[in-house]
Amino acid sequence: MSSLFDFDAPPDRYAVMGNPVSHSLSPRIHTEFARRARQRLEYTAIQVDEGGFAQAVGNFQGAGGKGLNITVPFKQPAFALAERLSERAERARAVNTLRFDAGTIYGDNTDGAGLVRDLCVNLGLNITGRRVLLLGAGGAARGAIAPLLDLHPATLVVANRHVDRARELRSDFARADALRAGGFDDLEGEAFDLLINATSASLHGEALKLPASLLASGAWCYDMMYAAEPTPFLKWAAVYGAAGTSDGLGMLVEQAAESFAWWRGVRPDTSGMVRSLREYLRDRGA
Repeated sequence: MSSLFDFDAPPDRYAVMGNPVSHSLSPRIHTEFARRARQRLEYTAIQVDEGGFAQAVGNFQGAGGKGLNITVPFKQPAFALAERLSERAERARAVNTLRFDAGTIYGDNTDGAGLVRDLCVNLGLNITGRRVLLLGAGGAARGAIAPLLDLHPATLVVANRHVDRARELRSDFARADALRAGGFDDLEGEAFDLLINATSASLHGEALKLPASLLASGAWCYDMMYAAEPTPFLKWAAVYGAAGTSDGLGMLVEQAAESFAWWRGVRPDTSGMVRSLREYLRDRGA
């Protein structure tokens, strides 16, 4: 590990891999983290084609790369590729962070920790005893389930377009009595205190077809995706009377801080990051 002022060593190399990835704010976030934590590193974004993930990781590792963040749609392939797994990656069965150490690929999942910190610390929400709906059954949802269950909601329902995927995910958490799974059609007549969109629909500008009755009095809606303008899911939430809404920019920052700490051994200061990134998105028109 090289500090910011160790000019004799080349900067350690990190990157985010995904598809799409050109929109990613991760390079901007980690560059700022490195400045604040006095670490010397280089962080880039790498677009990976479907079917080319393992080779891309191998090429990066072989070229001396130190670690990777993994985003859509490679979190479960990353889980399969990792040779050693953290406890939270084991529970999620999905990996969003890889570290290369002495030829071994280590996998972690920082998504859930980042989500919970944003919900409970940054937004001040209380999840204990609440009814929570998690939309989606991919890698992002997998990473969120265990940390959400650790907060003891009254119930946590996982709903997905393809109900088989939701039920498969439910089976991986067989001992979680508060956890239920089903399809979007099964939600009719239900109401929740917190709704979390973990699908990639907002990334593609798509709206989810959801019952209008889902929002309980005082309900919050949270989209793991982020943009300069409200996502389709958050627009739906506003139309149907959500008490509060937030996109996933805070989660992005907090999960990135978890990854940085796992790689570098120092937790970066995240203060003011969401505000500065929000201004950057507005200026960029993203």
